[in-house]
Amino acid sequence: MVRISFAQEGKIETDRPDQTETPFLTPKNWIQLEAGFNIQQNIKNRFEYLSPTLLSKIGISKKIELRLITSVVTNKVKGSFSSFTQTGLAPVELGAKVFICEEKKIMPKTSLIFHFALPKFASKSFQSNKVAPNFRFVMQNTLSKTVGLGYNIGGEWDGFTNTPTWIYTFAPGFTLSKKWYGYIEAFGFINKNESPQHSIDGGLGYFLNDNIKLDVSSGFGISKAAPNWYFSLGGSIRFKTKSK
Repeated sequence: MVRISFAQEGKIETDRPDQTETPFLTPKNWIQLEAGFNIQQNIKNRFEYLSPTLLSKIGISKKIELRLITSVVTNKVKGSFSSFTQTGLAPVELGAKVFICEEKKIMPKTSLIFHFALPKFASKSFQSNKVAPNFRFVMQNTLSKTVGLGYNIGGEWDGFTNTPTWIYTFAPGFTLSKKWYGYIEAFGFINKNESPQHSIDGGLGYFLNDNIKLDVSSGFGISKAAPNWYFSLGGSIRFKTKSK
């Protein structure tokens, strides 16, 4: 999530709710949990629910955090005469975020995120054929005391084919007060064998305190292949594992 003025004040930095991941790492010896509940309409009468999706992170040094992603997925098709529902655990993803460099003039603060989705650590109906990697370079520039620009580029594989889907995100973020921030965002997925998916979204975040944050976001597709719309509610919390 793109956020500027609080970064030096010790407040929680999160990767949700936007598609643009933050280059900030979870501090060493801290555990951070980021959970969300999503509903998405892919096409008419076809819905996808995440209930919940959970990103668990632990800082192991100033330059590395370990990451675990678990998501319970429900696919629902509503027909005129019948409906179909399928629920299960999506492949568990293991990975890390690695710090690359600090922001300096036009050079952005940059980190690398990568995961491996494990096909056997999933419900049977959601298993893929092989390990599915993904990666993205996550970058952020400070434009003013209250405005920042986050952007990501990367790729992902689905575990069935060797053809990658390329990812881009572009998200201006705005500090609104000591408790509130917001963002708008363009993002997309491009695969040479499929029509591109381009979308726009926006959201708000609210800090209950330095270590707890709530968020809401929503967006819609602007290309034919993109999901029609989505809506998400979520929250994040962090706590220290031990003293320095």
